[in-house]
Amino acid sequence: MVSVNSDGKIMLRRCFITSLRPFRIFLLGIGFFTLCFLMTSLGGQFSATHFGDSPFTARTEVMGTVESRGVLRKISDMLELITKRMDMLARLENGSDLRKGDELVHYSSVDSLQAAGLMEKIQAIAQNVSEISAKVDQILRNSVLKEKVTDNRRDQCDVPKNPRYPECSEKVEWMRARWSSDPCYAFYGVDGTECSFLIYLSEVEWFCPLLPWRNQTVLPSLKPAKLQAAFRNDLSSLLDLIGSGKESLIFMKKRIRRLSAQWLLAAQNLEQKLMGRWRDQKRILVHIGFLTEESGDVFSPRVLKGGPLGEMVQWADILAALFMLGHSLKITVSLKELQSSLGVPPGRGNCPLTEPLSFDLIYTDYHGMQQMKQHMGLSFKKYRCHVRVVDTFGTEPAYNHEEYATLHGYRTNWGYWNLNPQQFMTMFPHTPDNSFVGFVSEELNMTEKQSVMMNKVSNMAVVYGKDASMWKGKEKFLAILNKHMEIHGTVYYESQRPPEVPPFVKNHGLLPQQELQQLLKKAKLFIGFGFPYEGPAPLEAIANGCIFLQPRFEPPHSSLNHDFFRGKPTSREVSSQHPYVEHFIGEPHAWTVDYNNSKQFEDAVKAIMRTKVEPYLPYEYTCEGMMERLHAYIQHQVQHPL
Repeated sequence: MVSVNSDGKIMLRRCFITSLRPFRIFLLGIGFFTLCFLMTSLGGQFSATHFGDSPFTARTEVMGTVESRGVLRKISDMLELITKRMDMLARLENGSDLRKGDELVHYSSVDSLQAAGLMEKIQAIAQNVSEISAKVDQILRNSVLKEKVTDNRRDQCDVPKNPRYPECSEKVEWMRARWSSDPCYAFYGVDGTECSFLIYLSEVEWFCPLLPWRNQTVLPSLKPAKLQAAFRNDLSSLLDLIGSGKESLIFMKKRIRRLSAQWLLAAQNLEQKLMGRWRDQKRILVHIGFLTEESGDVFSPRVLKGGPLGEMVQWADILAALFMLGHSLKITVSLKELQSSLGVPPGRGNCPLTEPLSFDLIYTDYHGMQQMKQHMGLSFKKYRCHVRVVDTFGTEPAYNHEEYATLHGYRTNWGYWNLNPQQFMTMFPHTPDNSFVGFVSEELNMTEKQSVMMNKVSNMAVVYGKDASMWKGKEKFLAILNKHMEIHGTVYYESQRPPEVPPFVKNHGLLPQQELQQLLKKAKLFIGFGFPYEGPAPLEAIANGCIFLQPRFEPPHSSLNHDFFRGKPTSREVSSQHPYVEHFIGEPHAWTVDYNNSKQFEDAVKAIMRTKVEPYLPYEYTCEGMMERLHAYIQHQVQHPL
């Protein structure tokens, strides 16, 4: 009985100690893991200068807080608790060692050695943590002191008095009062302190000198290597660049695709003329402002309803010419795309761009230029020499110069941009002040010309007017024309509302461009009613063998006496519906008469029926002529704002 009880007690103690040893190891593991976790968490509150630095490396760059010291104290407390528990386990085990057998004594001695080793490691870690805590405490005190000094310096910046920066104090005053008026200032680090104003005004804008205590190291700006522009032999990539989603874009793509063969031939001819001469490839942003939603996009809904298409014809041809010349294009038709392409900071547009302009040239219109000025801040003035304004009717210097326009009454909604007048690019050569960029008409080859001349219907007339409103008040001379010729129209109408045109007019409705070309190839006469002014259709008609008949204006129309021109930045007098064909083409291809004189009008109609002409297109309105002109502007025209 006694031996059994003794054996049972020995077995019980062995079971207790054996089960206690894994628990002790488990407890030590949990403690050590917790220690590592806390030390890692502590390391996240420090920032070392070098990527490979340990989070516990004591450096002067440490930016800690009071919480860091709290973490270190928690580590020390936990290590102390782990040590106390280890001591308790050791005493419990030693108390039972007196009654163990030889085998139990052997195991106990091994466990005691292991425990002693672990205790030494934990005590060493505790000592290290205690030392680190003292060092960190000292670093944090130094860091807080340094931050206070820096903050005092940031809050005590004085406005420098430098004669080279006379506007500095005025701009600082403005920033004090209105720095929160636009989120873009906060984007650049302005926080309401005097120093943040001066940092912004000296490093983002340029109204104040650089602060002496700021790091003034400027990295050299790497200019992209110049590339040679190579003539392209395919337009498919351009069609992808233009995109879709708007009727106006679809119209432009159809036009480019229809004239693709002529563009390719023109590129080959111009390449032979230049004989491999070096041409810089330009990075060009094309922003068509009148197609953006912000400007109303008035053209897209009217493309399929007979609205004016002259601007879209010109833009389609400019895109094709720039692309075939081999330049790198970025096309935008929304304000969001424009802001992204330019690098506009978030906000209301008062701040400069976030980085230097990445485009050599920007082709836009008046709508686009207004959007750029609104969102580019001071950068618009800095980069305005890069802008080329596609301006149908032109801008005269008197309207362009802001001070002169203000003093002499020439200020309009579309003028006073202070550009070089040659930066405005017109549809027709109105004036040598601006640059004539033009557009393209379809050019017939010799075989096509002969076919057109053989199939002309001598008594067939097509009216230049796709909108029903253009026909109002024209009944008198239409009746005279009807006595001699069959009249055709291309007036847009909806099925439930026929257009208000005379019953003797054969109306084809709004025709696709290709079908309109076929109609012009048959017609003898293309007659204008006086509006629209200076569109592309008369040149297209003349290129298809028609004679163009138009009204003479007495007195000439201008911004001084006609609503259409009022507000436009030009005082040019328009003597007829299309002055270019009147003065640069003339008879027999273009006739200009007084429509109020019935006899003169009827005599002109009779003479036109007897006159034979060949299809005619001036060289400047061919694909090759337009490409040659744009090439010359891009490579040689150096513009400087006024």
